[in-house]
Amino acid sequence: MEAHTFLIQLVLILFSARLLGEVAAYFKAPSVIGEIIAGILIGPSVLGLVELSLPIDLLAQIGIILLLFEVGIETDIAKLKSAGVKASIVAIGGVVLPFILGFGLSYFWFNFNLLTSLFIGCTLTATSIGITLRVLHDLQKQNSPQAQIILGAAVLDDIVGIILLALLYEFSMSGSVDFWNAAKVLIFIVLFFLIAPLAVKCVSMTIMKWEERSNIPGLLPTIIVSLILLFAWIAYQLGAPELLGGFAAGLALSRQFVFPFKNILKQAPEFSDRVEEQIKPIVHLFTPIFFIAIGLSLNLNTIDWQSSFIWAITGLLFVFAVIGKLASGFLLKGETFASKFIIGTAMIPRGEVGLIFANIALSAGVFNDDLYAAVILVILLTTFFAPFALRYIYNSPYAQFEECL
Repeated sequence: MEAHTFLIQLVLILFSARLLGEVAAYFKAPSVIGEIIAGILIGPSVLGLVELSLPIDLLAQIGIILLLFEVGIETDIAKLKSAGVKASIVAIGGVVLPFILGFGLSYFWFNFNLLTSLFIGCTLTATSIGITLRVLHDLQKQNSPQAQIILGAAVLDDIVGIILLALLYEFSMSGSVDFWNAAKVLIFIVLFFLIAPLAVKCVSMTIMKWEERSNIPGLLPTIIVSLILLFAWIAYQLGAPELLGGFAAGLALSRQFVFPFKNILKQAPEFSDRVEEQIKPIVHLFTPIFFIAIGLSLNLNTIDWQSSFIWAITGLLFVFAVIGKLASGFLLKGETFASKFIIGTAMIPRGEVGLIFANIALSAGVFNDDLYAAVILVILLTTFFAPFALRYIYNSPYAQFEECL
């Protein structure tokens, strides 16, 4: 791609994201929906002005990494820790239930082979942490008790998704599975989450001293963004999703993070405030590119809208995709009905995580074009459904919903 072409495409991406985001907000819809629609409009589905090229995809990945950093730095560690058991229950239920439903429908109803059914089931286990957290942020509910459970469950979902993806990819290539490889991936991810926050905290001490002595403006955002990207890279090298590196960095720089060496690594709260304040404009610049990229990755023109097969499997998979994740919220005890409903609904969108599963299945020859189109439609529908449902539930006038806000 030539430089001038990329520049005008970037102009279209940023402008359309802002315009459609504002339109969505005007109609009381989550702004993320407007940004995804903007991607569909300027992408191959409608106008064909922009395609998902490597430079745009890289900017999108930076966007989601920075978004997770912002989530991490705003996270209340105590609340996240207290939600650990509940988050684990939701995560396990949100993986097992959709997988059983998706696999059972594919294997026993549509008579797909084992590998195809496994890929479909695993695609339904995904949760798009970026979309869910952006909606909660738009609703100003990112620090609610439900949000902490959702955050923990979504992070665990991502880890489980990476392990499942590694197993499935290996199975599709060699016909066998080496569970030791999956175990190594899990060990590396756990080690990363144990070591990364401590390492970031130590580096932040140096950054604070450096900032006090620097006479050049802009040091803080430059160094912090570099640090975020470094830990995203380290996470990838250890087998974890890059976005979890951004989340770990944000978590370490949050005001509440003091474990395990409270006295040694004591950090002034105003430093976290300065970091958050100076990084926010960068996050708001890059994050819409990620949601635009989701729309760009879809080509609705390739779908045979006359096919009864596509409508049948899309409809059934969508219903099972919603039921499987929604039911995970109802596995919790001690939560109100509305709280369970909010948590289950927030786990529904598949977004970019589901797209990764679908694209790998297509590349490996596991999905044909029709099946790929049906799965893409399910991912799209779940991505659109959850933000509207969450906004409706949170704004509901009914007393039972008000109790959990």
